[in-house]
Amino acid sequence: MQTIRPNMKLLSLITISLFLSTSFLQAQNSKVGTTLKFDEVITAIERMYVDEVNTDELTDAAIVALLEKLDPHSTFISKEEVSGANERINGNFVGIGIRFQILKDTLMVVATIPGGPSEKVGLMAGDRIVTIADSNVAGNGLRNSGVRKRLLGDKGTKVSVQIKRKNVPELLDFTITRDVIPVHSVDAAYMVTDKTGYIKMNTFSRNSLVEVQEGIKKLKKQGMENLIFDLQGNGGGLLYTAKYLADEFLTRDKLVVYSKGRVQPRIDLNTERKGLWEEGNLIILTDETSASASEILSGAIQDWDRGLIVGRRTFGKGLVQRPIDLSDGSQIRLTIARYYTPSGRFIQKPYDDAKAYENDLIERYRHGEYTNQDSIQLPDSLMHKTLIKKRDVFGGGGIMPDFFVPLDTTGISDYFTKLVRGGHLNAFTLTYTNKNRKAMKEQYPEFADFKKKFKVDKNIIHELAAYAQKEDSTLVFDEEGYHESEFLLKLRIKAIFAQNLWSFKEFYEIYNESNEILQRAVEIIESKEYDKAGLE
Repeated sequence: MQTIRPNMKLLSLITISLFLSTSFLQAQNSKVGTTLKFDEVITAIERMYVDEVNTDELTDAAIVALLEKLDPHSTFISKEEVSGANERINGNFVGIGIRFQILKDTLMVVATIPGGPSEKVGLMAGDRIVTIADSNVAGNGLRNSGVRKRLLGDKGTKVSVQIKRKNVPELLDFTITRDVIPVHSVDAAYMVTDKTGYIKMNTFSRNSLVEVQEGIKKLKKQGMENLIFDLQGNGGGLLYTAKYLADEFLTRDKLVVYSKGRVQPRIDLNTERKGLWEEGNLIILTDETSASASEILSGAIQDWDRGLIVGRRTFGKGLVQRPIDLSDGSQIRLTIARYYTPSGRFIQKPYDDAKAYENDLIERYRHGEYTNQDSIQLPDSLMHKTLIKKRDVFGGGGIMPDFFVPLDTTGISDYFTKLVRGGHLNAFTLTYTNKNRKAMKEQYPEFADFKKKFKVDKNIIHELAAYAQKEDSTLVFDEEGYHESEFLLKLRIKAIFAQNLWSFKEFYEIYNESNEILQRAVEIIESKEYDKAGLE
């Protein structure tokens, strides 16, 4: 991977070092007084408080409260949570390589990771894990955190499990050697039409660049002329990954983002190499949960008039966090700078009122922003110009799309909502898949056949309704609600079947039929609407 230019990096380090050395002595008196005050409080509690207390927990709580006074994104991560918090960023973890689901207090293998430790020893989708390291895990209120604690560990260590497999009377014993398991940031890369490719990315991790490059190369071989890059629901990740990905779309020596803070001087991140998709048509999809690195990438593409942003206004996070390891293994992620798009936009939404910040997305919905673009009112003071075509763009609260797509709430009945939020739909589809896996795979050995020919018939709907009512007696089949949501319900069932039988890519290939932002983007990029936007 490319890195920041050495001379610029050296200059930044020298500047920070000079600042710290001159301010160090000035800060010592204040620091000593603050530390002494905290120690006095803890000592008084330990000596005189009416009940026994856990001072480690008190210290953690104090750190959390302290960081909350700074901004919404400076956070504390306990030592127990650090590993899990870093998995998506690092792009891997050490484990046994399964996707699992806890169904009625039973740990069920949804899928094994191809080439992973579990697949190598013979675990299969549909297996039920009964014991881990001779400890019973069936029917005792097991939770996801408990599974992770038992199955994760150091690379090369072993864990024994007992499996209950369908149509096999006795329990099966396996010993699995833990290994590095990749966490993929690209969920799907496929051709949505003969001309247009689609890539869905869920986070900005250390592996994202390679995964996206592989996706672009694959789609180019399939005749891709247009690319739709989906960042809906992508909450961000590594700042440098956003820079590296922008390098795939922008020509050399283009500013991607710059950051500066009280201690950190301005640092510019520029493109440095030839990218894989510098010339083809490009649309980036965003919504209200696209944040941070997603906003850096979409902001750079928009500012340089390289492509179009389609969807809804992004989250509005323009603060840079640095992870700082603490002595006990815990970690803080401290805001050290603000970042700005190439045109100078600072897109962080206001956070003076913590409650309002927390409820911002709910308020957007209440004010009608998700369904009506005219409900978004931003002052002219936040307006900037794009760098080539001088189009109007806004900062101060997220990236505004070039084409707004309203949230489509039709077809979402109360019955559909209860099936989904109650977990009944996922539980049923997994149970049905495991019961019929062999027959389904024999009938549809290839996904293309499944996608084209499989239909969710009345029998499956009746089984779902009966299953849901058995789990929740108040969830009686609602015929009117069913007909209102029939298309969405059948589409989701089919998509989850595909995920259970194959992977997330196949899920999106089916469920994206209901992705109104993607469908609108296909219309734009394959029509004169894209050309009329006047991009470079």
